[in-house]
Amino acid sequence: MTPKNSEISLEDRITGALVGAAVGDALGGPVEGYSPEQILERHAGRVHGVVGPWNGDAWRTARPIAPYHKGDGHITDDTLMTHALIRVYDRVRDHLDAYAIADHLVPDLMTNPRWIPELEATALPLQRIFLAEKWLVTRLHYGHVDPREAGVGNIVNCGAAMYMAPVGLVNAANPRAAYAEALDIAGAHQSSYGREAAGVFAAAVAAAAAPDATPDSVVTTCLSLAKDGTRTAIEQVCEVATRHTDFESALLPLRQAIAPYDTVGPDYRTPSLGARRPSRLHTIEELPIALAMVLVAAGDYRRAVLGAVNYGRDCDSIATMAGALSGALGSPVPDDWSKTVSEASRLDLWEPAATLTAVTREIFQRDVTHRRTHEAAFAELGGPRCSA
Repeated sequence: MTPKNSEISLEDRITGALVGAAVGDALGGPVEGYSPEQILERHAGRVHGVVGPWNGDAWRTARPIAPYHKGDGHITDDTLMTHALIRVYDRVRDHLDAYAIADHLVPDLMTNPRWIPELEATALPLQRIFLAEKWLVTRLHYGHVDPREAGVGNIVNCGAAMYMAPVGLVNAANPRAAYAEALDIAGAHQSSYGREAAGVFAAAVAAAAAPDATPDSVVTTCLSLAKDGTRTAIEQVCEVATRHTDFESALLPLRQAIAPYDTVGPDYRTPSLGARRPSRLHTIEELPIALAMVLVAAGDYRRAVLGAVNYGRDCDSIATMAGALSGALGSPVPDDWSKTVSEASRLDLWEPAATLTAVTREIFQRDVTHRRTHEAAFAELGGPRCSA
């Protein structure tokens, strides 16, 4: 018997979110950057699970992906960064801020070699992450910039948002706290709507982890916190999503709905002149589409992730977010997918979840102590007013 949403444990929600994000990442990787039409032609139909590299055995040299082995169940930098952030939580064992990114995340990326599935080699994570993430090292380690302001000047994309699921899980059922913490953390990495998306995605994960959460309640929470173009885009895209119950019919309408707010433009590999520049009118594409796919799928993990994957464009990050949200809602990740991704990536997908669950409980107990100390101090000040 499938448990009711309110009966799903904290451990199961954290595991579902983190394993779900990694599996979504791996499924989306091989078709990242392509259109739904190109995906349909390349795979003689829609993608329904783990597939091989777009260019087959020529992945080492074929452009524009080389030298990365995307496909065959390999996770990408989305998961590498997510697990790196979990290691920071494990070390600090408290809420994080931009300084924690400078003091712990950056050194981890620079000095600790790890197995990188897309490189099929042990290497420093710094050698795999994209330029928008290398910015962290440039600004914080070499530039000695104030961590709270280091994200200013970076390209505005989903780079910070893509690994913020752990922030939402540490603040499970407290979206407002997740939003504030993620904004602080992301200040070291991004500005403008890239930073805003990091806060809103963390809030969405926190909302999804609440008892009795639904896709609709998650979107409602996002709309209550999101600002500027991010809020407007989520509202418009999710309104379109409510008209669809399968991703196939939703693919084109969702792209049309996000287009006015997306700076990249119709050709993902040839961005427009205004692409990824700061703006109060625009948004990253990935978060609104991920939320929309969860709505279309009514929270079902498999359907939400496959919708995200077959949407194309930055679909590894879209599927990472959709997978995290569906998993946090309690929809199970298919065992065959998670087993394949874990083995292919040489990565224990469950260990980071166990680590973050223990840290989350520890942080919660510390929060309770702080709150009770504050309540006692406020009461001693005569702060509370009893109703007549």
